Amino acid sequence: MNLTILLNDLLRLDDDTLSKTKIRFNQWNGEKDPMDEYQKDPERINTDWLLWRTKQRYFKVGQNAICFLRIASDSWLMTTIKQIIGELGITSGINYVGKELDQYKSYYGRVIIKYKKSHQTQCVNMKNILDKLEVQQILPSVYDGEDFPGYDKIRLSFSQLETIIVKNKRDWVAALENQKAVYLITDLYEGKHYVGSAYGDNGMLLQRWRRYTENGHGGNIELRDLVTKLGFDYVKKHFQYAILENYNSRTDKDFILQREAWWKETLATRKFGYNSN
Repeated sequence: MNLTILLNDLLRLDDDTLSKTKIRFNQWNGEKDPMDEYQKDPERINTDWLLWRTKQRYFKVGQNAICFLRIASDSWLMTTIKQIIGELGITSGINYVGKELDQYKSYYGRVIIKYKKSHQTQCVNMKNILDKLEVQQILPSVYDGEDFPGYDKIRLSFSQLETIIVKNKRDWVAALENQKAVYLITDLYEGKHYVGSAYGDNGMLLQRWRRYTENGHGGNIELRDLVTKLGFDYVKKHFQYAILENYNSRTDKDFILQREAWWKETLATRKFGYNSN
């Protein structure tokens, strides 16, 4: 017995509508992850990413445009379906005018499909891949990012960290706001590290990391010099945040500082990284 549910089992598009429907698969473009952008502002994806045109003409007036964002290798989140009602004649920018189809609104941000993308082009005719769009999950509410994975599995890009803080994700906030920790910041471009700590007097972990999202350096001398020299955008593009050790709020400050010093020596971040003391 075949229990597979295909996307069109939900949408029920007739043959004529299918012939006028295209899917745009959005994924990491070398600078930004559309999923991070979506969590900050869904309309940024549903307009800026879906309706953007470069040299290639993706849509025509009268067609439907379905927007999918990559969650994992073969998992994609549907965020909107828009009918193209106009073109602006722009070849490097938002070229299309779209009207969202309200009859599918209950599925936006909730339907996850399984689809193995083997083509380079972002945009394909839906009818050509109809039998490959398998519904994987229908979420109970709109997708708002990955759940807190545990302290030993945290590895966040700047954009991911910023999204957690801006969206005030409850599970992440609850996990980090009362934790002391020794943490690691990695410059993925230069391969340099910075070891820091949150020990209460200087804020708990969430407060410390929030400062980095505000200015890129959190008040640290070497990182502040880096931001002054290369700009905040450098941090946003290349920095990654992880926890080396975490402790409850009762842990003594001096013990945490000792562990911070141990990690600085172990990773040689005073000599080869961004620690100055």
